[in-house]
Amino acid sequence: MMTNRLNQIEVKHIGRTHFYQDVLWLILSGSGVEFSYTGKELALTICGREAALNAEVPENYPRVAVYVNDERVVDTLVDCEKKECVILHSTEEQTVDVKIIKLSECAMSMCGIRQITSDTSQFCAGKERAYRMEFIGDSITCGYGVDDEDCEHHFSTATEDVTKAFAYKTAMALDADYSMFSTSGHGIISGYTDDLDVKHTDQRIPDRYTTLGLCFDTFDGTLQTTDVAWDFERFQPDLIVINLGTNDDSYCQDMEERQMEYKDAYKQFLHLVRSRNAKAHIVCVLGLMGNRLYPFVCKACQEYAQETGDQRISTFELPEQDGNVGYVADYHPMECFHQKASDALVAYIKTLL
Repeated sequence: MMTNRLNQIEVKHIGRTHFYQDVLWLILSGSGVEFSYTGKELALTICGREAALNAEVPENYPRVAVYVNDERVVDTLVDCEKKECVILHSTEEQTVDVKIIKLSECAMSMCGIRQITSDTSQFCAGKERAYRMEFIGDSITCGYGVDDEDCEHHFSTATEDVTKAFAYKTAMALDADYSMFSTSGHGIISGYTDDLDVKHTDQRIPDRYTTLGLCFDTFDGTLQTTDVAWDFERFQPDLIVINLGTNDDSYCQDMEERQMEYKDAYKQFLHLVRSRNAKAHIVCVLGLMGNRLYPFVCKACQEYAQETGDQRISTFELPEQDGNVGYVADYHPMECFHQKASDALVAYIKTLL
């Protein structure tokens, strides 16, 4: 058997990944690698770090899945410093497609692919898909609580699964490689608040968009993930979907001054996104957990287009979840409503592509 570091073999990176001390670190939802392998034996070593903010709290352990030929063969919480996972054990040599992705989100947990053990060196990077898409969002994009059908339960990485959320479903339906930049509770001008006098300016996606993403843990006790600048040349999308406003709405409510502040900040964020993604069509969506700020998304996009002449931008209202059917943790959308939103968005995007 041979030991392979991820920088020694051919793999396709999914989303924003980062090499640090020979380990490929996965922070954001849906980040990972894809490759094909020919051989009999294949195993994975994942290293985990407990979130510095809540050490030894199970709700924060990273959740990772491994797929072989599109079948999930591993679904695990990385609850220790080093975890071994068998991917392939066969009596005959075979060629398989392997995908390793982080199901849970960035803030509470990070994990790294330390090595892959194999009986041959026959690796090949996963094939490029027809399109490239980036999704920028919040807990909805992360698949918050989708595996917990008790709306009174709260956050847990164990019940997050990005593959059951509308963004991932949309990418797969369109045969698109994707990158996710999403963090629960975050917005454009404020994170989620249950106190109208409190504006959470430390929970704003635009402030961290040019970095590797937010994690309360660090790589080595000192280096923050937000200190690592993201190289946008690594992934230039054909289309970007922005779904931000659900958390802002908790702060804005029906107050026009705050709604206009949201609109103006949204417009500024569009400038930032365009500056890093010159060729992408940008689709701004909202509505799965309420559409009160959607008119202000539309105004932001209209003003941005008028001021810049940039016509590669549009808006789309997602269908709202039906509470009569049910919710998952913290009143987030059930998978069936993620699917409904994805179906509608896919149909719209096909008119653009």
